[in-house]
Formats: sequence, structure tokens, C-alpha cells
Amino acid sequence: MNPLTRRRTLQTLLAVSASPALGSQAQSPPDLAALLRDGSCVLMLRHAQTEPGIGDPPNFQLSQCSTQRNLSHEGRTQSTRIRQWFATHQLTASSVQSSAWCRCRDTATLAFGSYDLLPALNSTFDSSNNQTAQTEALRERLKTVRAGQFEVWVTHQVNISALTGEGPAMGEAFVVRLTSIRSAGSPVRVLARTDFI
Repeated sequence: MNPLTRRRTLQTLLAVSASPALGSQAQSPPDLAALLRDGSCVLMLRHAQTEPGIGDPPNFQLSQCSTQRNLSHEGRTQSTRIRQWFATHQLTASSVQSSAWCRCRDTATLAFGSYDLLPALNSTFDSSNNQTAQTEALRERLKTVRAGQFEVWVTHQVNISALTGEGPAMGEAFVVRLTSIRSAGSPVRVLARTDFI
């Protein structure tokens, strides 16, 4: 194999191994639905696709959506697709919790109809919020989800990554469960990940 071919092969292998979609296959809908019906888990959903940008504009206000980075048309379509997926599988979360950011609240509204705000789901990107404290609060809440029930948490990449060690795309969800509710700091297990396609 000549050097150029070898380099291209290596680049292809690296790209495949780094790809979240290929490195961690999403479960088929029936498997995902079965996991949620079994309960004792949370579906952590990163807000749907937004307008271009990273973080939020300077001096944004949580009370004013116009000052934030918001859902794009594609993001609204993604959120509607999530609603249709849950309706098709006749699944209803015992609780839907959301970050206070408008892109999360809009995702929650379009996908689930209603939600409650959970401060531990708020973004810690470029802020003074305490990621460690928020992650621990989410871990504690995860302990309380009973068999036969599941919750939905609409949040941001930083919070999902802090809890699971993995990075979701916008509109992607992880089904998570604690490996043990008895031990402090018990690892969170990702049971499935999906973009509802």
C-alpha cells in the first residue's frame, strides 16, 4: 500500500471511530419503547436544532427569547417528529422537565405539550453555574424514578456530557439509568441513544 493510500485509509478509520452515530448505534424504536416502558430511567434530550451559533449572544436574558439562540425551522420539525414518535408508541412520560432556556422550553412544548422547569437542567456553558452541583442534583433525581415510569429531561449538551461522558447532537436523546441507586456517585449507564428517525 503506497503512503497516500495508507494515509487515506487511516483518515477514514479515524473518522468512523470518532463518529457518535457509528460508534454508538441508536436502538430501533421498539427497543427504545420497551426500555421506556420498563422504566426506572430518564430520556435526556438535547434541545432540537437551533439557528447557527455557539452559546448565546452577549447579555442575553432568560426572560426574553429574542435575545437567545433559538430553534430553527429544522429544530421545530425535529420536535414535532419526537411528538409523533411518542404518540405512535403510546408512551407518556411521568414527568417532563426542562431547562429555562427558550430553545429547551420550545423543544419541550412542541414535543410533549407541557413541562416543568428544573434548574439543574440549565446550561452551564459560559456561565458561573456550578456544573458539579447540577450533575449531582440530576443523579439524585434519577434515583427516584420508579419501575414502570420514565421522565424526560430537555437540556443542553454540557449537562448530558457531564452526566454520561458522551456528546449528543441537537435533537438526540439518551436513555439513562443509574447502575446502582445505593452507592454514592454511582455511574450513569447509557442504555440507548436515538434521534427518533
